[in-house]
Amino acid sequence: MSGHGYESGRLNLPFVGISTFGKSPYQPDWDAIEADVAILGAPFDFGTQWRSGARFGPRGIREASTLFSFGHGGAYDHEDDITYLPADKVRMVDLGDADIIHTDTEQSHANIEFGVRKILAAGALPVVLGGDHSINIPCINAFEGQEPIHIVQIDAHLDFVDERHGVRHGHGNPMRRAAEKPYVTGLSQIGIRNVSSTAKEGYDDARAMGSDILSVRQFRKLGVDAVLDRIPEGVRYYVTIDIDGFDPSIAPGTGTPSHGGFLYYEVLELLDGLARRGDVVGMDLVEVAPDYDQSGSTTILAAQILMNAIGRVLHHRAG
Repeated sequence: MSGHGYESGRLNLPFVGISTFGKSPYQPDWDAIEADVAILGAPFDFGTQWRSGARFGPRGIREASTLFSFGHGGAYDHEDDITYLPADKVRMVDLGDADIIHTDTEQSHANIEFGVRKILAAGALPVVLGGDHSINIPCINAFEGQEPIHIVQIDAHLDFVDERHGVRHGHGNPMRRAAEKPYVTGLSQIGIRNVSSTAKEGYDDARAMGSDILSVRQFRKLGVDAVLDRIPEGVRYYVTIDIDGFDPSIAPGTGTPSHGGFLYYEVLELLDGLARRGDVVGMDLVEVAPDYDQSGSTTILAAQILMNAIGRVLHHRAG
């Protein structure tokens, strides 16, 4: 049983100290990663087609994550009767941010990919804080040479545009770029709704290239268990969460909000079931733009879903 951090003599309240993710240790040396989980910021939003501001997402999510860091030696969930992220068993570090070169998408993406590759080489679970959804492209590129992955996307938008005015690496393109990879075995695209950034031919292409597409209404009609049954079992999953997959009533701080979205527990139950069903080997959470939400609820939601998802992934992996 892990002890309480405040037994060392410090209370270390959430508003005290440096805002690393979950107040985990900062590791600036990417050649010395010794951890189960490594957090990497990707404050890039040059791929945005409407409201920018997701470059401040990593900083906002980190600050919000301190709310869940009371030094209790883990996070006890009375419904599950499990202490997730026990301090004596789980090693989580924050690597800081990939270097972003203003106006240079290619080099910025390359720097993000470099960071994810370092995490994978160290045998840790990469969790990347975006940034707009284009940062998923270098994240998936980093898995080249690894065993195959199945992508589970939670999003309001399909993001399956091939090319628009010569742009192939914006935030409307990542799932198309992923589907082209030989080591991506398929995609489960969940939460897609309303008027999307992808035209009908994009949906046709997505299905032809191995995508299973569900809206929020279809998800609710089927239920979590039936949705999980549609996802391949016993494989390696990469999870990409666009915060606009949630309803803007609880996540207004994003560039392209879309009404009719998920609520917190729907996504948590899906992620918990996924962690039981196979091995989650990478995650990103994108499109948090804190300036559009003065209440801070969007960054808190992002931090909370990540902390809980990481806890469940590691718990079920150990079990």
